[in-house]
Amino acid sequence: MNSGYLSTIIFLPLAGAIVIAAVPRLSARIIRLIAGAVTLAVLALTLFLFFRFDRSASGVMQFEELFSWIPSIGANYHLGVDGLSLPLVVLTGLLGFIAVLISWDVEHRTKEFFIWLLVLESSILGVFCSLDLLLFFVFWEIEVIPMYFLISIWGSGRKQYSAIKYVIYTLAGSALMLAGIVSLYYATGSLDMVALAQSGHAMVQSILPAAPIFFLLLAGFAVKLPVFPLHTWLPDAHTDAPTAASVFLAGALIKMGGYGMMRLCVSLFPPVARQYAPIMLALAVIGVVYGGAITLRQTDLKRLIAYSSISHMGFVLLGIFALSQTSLVGASLQMVSHGLITGLLFAVAGIIMHNAGERDISRMGGLARQMPAATTFFIMGGLGALGLPSTSGFAAEFTTFLGAFTSTAVGGVKVYVLLALLGVLLAAAYILWLIQRVFFGPVLQAFNDVKDADRLQKFYCAIFIVLIFLVGLYPNVLTGVIQSGVTPITRFLGS
Repeated sequence: MNSGYLSTIIFLPLAGAIVIAAVPRLSARIIRLIAGAVTLAVLALTLFLFFRFDRSASGVMQFEELFSWIPSIGANYHLGVDGLSLPLVVLTGLLGFIAVLISWDVEHRTKEFFIWLLVLESSILGVFCSLDLLLFFVFWEIEVIPMYFLISIWGSGRKQYSAIKYVIYTLAGSALMLAGIVSLYYATGSLDMVALAQSGHAMVQSILPAAPIFFLLLAGFAVKLPVFPLHTWLPDAHTDAPTAASVFLAGALIKMGGYGMMRLCVSLFPPVARQYAPIMLALAVIGVVYGGAITLRQTDLKRLIAYSSISHMGFVLLGIFALSQTSLVGASLQMVSHGLITGLLFAVAGIIMHNAGERDISRMGGLARQMPAATTFFIMGGLGALGLPSTSGFAAEFTTFLGAFTSTAVGGVKVYVLLALLGVLLAAAYILWLIQRVFFGPVLQAFNDVKDADRLQKFYCAIFIVLIFLVGLYPNVLTGVIQSGVTPITRFLGS
């Protein structure tokens, strides 16, 4: 108890941001080095915790920190991680470091850019580590500020529109979520997420009415995941955000939605989750199929990758509300896998856009000759996105589909799974179409002098690829951890 590891992980990026802001006349190079050193230290600490994590301690929060915060309402500074949150903490640490490397050439308002990037990392880490509902909500809300500035200042296209749209959607969902937190506190007198979850079915029965509170909490998470039809902010935000923000947004930020559903909605309201699971499964299938179909129609490189995220997050929703232990493990694995694969795709898209000066797919072609390294990286990420065996995408999707198809918690779940399989076919179609159009075919004169990825870009892309295949070939490196966090949830569900 009170080891201090998690506080260090959360606040180290914030401390780096404060140093950058407080010290005058720092050169751009020093600012980058500070940001790089801080995020590398955070990544190292998250990996340290990952290897020290006790996988046999099912349902036990580890590396806990607990201090009284607001005694009058029973709010505590309470941190901890289990098998559900730790993989996402490590993923966020990784993406934070890579986001700094991706932004190494940022020249416009460099100090402010890295300040907001570090604040964003702190806020996301805080969400995944918080075990007090009020603390969880505070970190949840802080994230909106840096993402708004990153998109509106360093973005492109309709950046102001996309940034404001993101804020409006997020705050609307957050307002409903806050109402749910207040209602839950009023009904139980507790803000302790661990105590509420451990009370299980008995606690839920004391909450009247449970269903409205469930949906108030779900609203905030559904916007963030995002769930159809609350998804329209995502393509705009991705399309107009700078590359580092897109990597963070796709890789870690939208995972807050899936994490919140498992940590709060399913854990605290098992009977309600079971009752309304068919509705959520229907929305999952719509998200998978609609997201895949609309992705096929995209002509903007970043927008296509953004729409593919809607489809892949539909798999997460399917795994969560199939309500079996295996499907929940698959949903968690899918969140990590998607963070790696889409992070890689957005990173390579940024390289292409920067070096080729183009993002319209209809105006591109033959880049494989000029950009062999970038082509290889994108193909590897694309193969993961379409679920090729030996990649993390296959391991995650197979586990999710298997767990959902064999679930006995929800009636008729097999129909939803069979319909969701259309998303795999659509993913193969849009990924292969994209690769053929952008990288192969006739070489266009305009790209004769285009440069390939440099050493730094090859380095961070290689990190993504190694991890995608590591998880794909040996998924137990994550599933063994995730299992310990999912088991208590399924115990309440009776799955």
